[in-house]
Amino acid sequence: MQIELARFRNIETASGPVLSGRVVACDGGLIEVAGLALPIGSLGAIENDNGTEALAEVIGFRGGHSLMMLLGDTQLLHPSARVRSVGSPGTVRVGEALLGRAVDGLGNPIDGGPPLDSGAKWPLSGMREGALERAPVREPFDCGVRAINALATIGVGQRMGIIAGSGVGKSVLLDTIAGNAVADITVVALIGERAREVSDFVARHMTGLQRGRMVVVAVPADHAPNLRLRAAQYATAIAEYFRAQGKNVLLVLDSLTRVAHAARELALVLGEPGAARGYPPSALAAITRLVERSGNSAQSGGAITGLYTVLADGDDTSDPVVDTARAILDGHLVLSRDLAQRGHYPAIDVPASLSRVMDDIVPEPIAATALQLRALIAAREENRDLVLMGAYRAGSDPLLDRALAQSQAIDGFLRQARGEASALPVSFEALQTLMVPDE
Repeated sequence: MQIELARFRNIETASGPVLSGRVVACDGGLIEVAGLALPIGSLGAIENDNGTEALAEVIGFRGGHSLMMLLGDTQLLHPSARVRSVGSPGTVRVGEALLGRAVDGLGNPIDGGPPLDSGAKWPLSGMREGALERAPVREPFDCGVRAINALATIGVGQRMGIIAGSGVGKSVLLDTIAGNAVADITVVALIGERAREVSDFVARHMTGLQRGRMVVVAVPADHAPNLRLRAAQYATAIAEYFRAQGKNVLLVLDSLTRVAHAARELALVLGEPGAARGYPPSALAAITRLVERSGNSAQSGGAITGLYTVLADGDDTSDPVVDTARAILDGHLVLSRDLAQRGHYPAIDVPASLSRVMDDIVPEPIAATALQLRALIAAREENRDLVLMGAYRAGSDPLLDRALAQSQAIDGFLRQARGEASALPVSFEALQTLMVPDE
């Protein structure tokens, strides 16, 4: 009881009048409110006939009226319904209280735990920093996956993409990384995923010592598009807060494509025309703004290592979202459906994957050895059909001969069971051991 009383005493209360307005129109999910001039991103509570309130977000304005969209399920709205301002415009609650908790896009607990008492505030859209205020990537990041650690090494503060179609093992790979990566804080944003996946992830990871360094922000696919977009921004704001404290933060966002879909729905509702395959320019720009918030901070010494999944619809890697993500990210991992169908997990297409900072963060012998192994894997995959048909004659290509001779050992190196961890030094040692015959 005393704890609850102390919590209530710390709650900030508005000292001035509460801003309010009235609903004047509702069309296709877009609610027009008169008399309530609020910045874009602000929240408002709309009264219902049954006496309850529905939360909505300002997404634009037109002719002096605020344009809002509900953040929850469809409500029984009526003309002239009262709308009041809620919270501080443009800011969200962050803090240590979020550690070990699972919340939605508004910061409300979804794990059945007590209410959160987060005292600090942070801008939802982040604090813009100059390009020279971002420290360069200098240290390798241990993600716990052998194939990535050795052949596409991620750096602390790097932004890495995982490009995959549906059902290729993307979630399993993320699960392994989230559970085994070496970081002070892990922030996981599950945007537009199935509700079952959210509950399964929380049940697996929010236990034991790992729980105290993890935050999960989840908004399933059946929620409003503005809530899905807000959840991605909120998760990034949480990561930024901990980076400002000098922490090494791993931000996992699954998936960037669902964020783009949410931004597209909002843009189309506001009347913005579709451009690249139906994506309005603002939807693709939302991806760039979100990704650019990750990185190293020269001021605090903290870092946000961003891991973003990109869903290639129909395995089309020329999709506008895939192209935009690949252009702005510092590297990408491509998951192959062909490898997945062979039972090869994680199904990382090594020749098609790369880390743009690997050569700068690993010792030169490791980089050279990794390049040799990538060449062997590429030679084997390019000539796979030829070998299976029996049309290849041994001795024609020394590189392919060696790749075929070491094929079983290479597969053993690349494969890794779900949940199994392979530390960075162990991965480097395994790589050098595999390539000993080349010396």
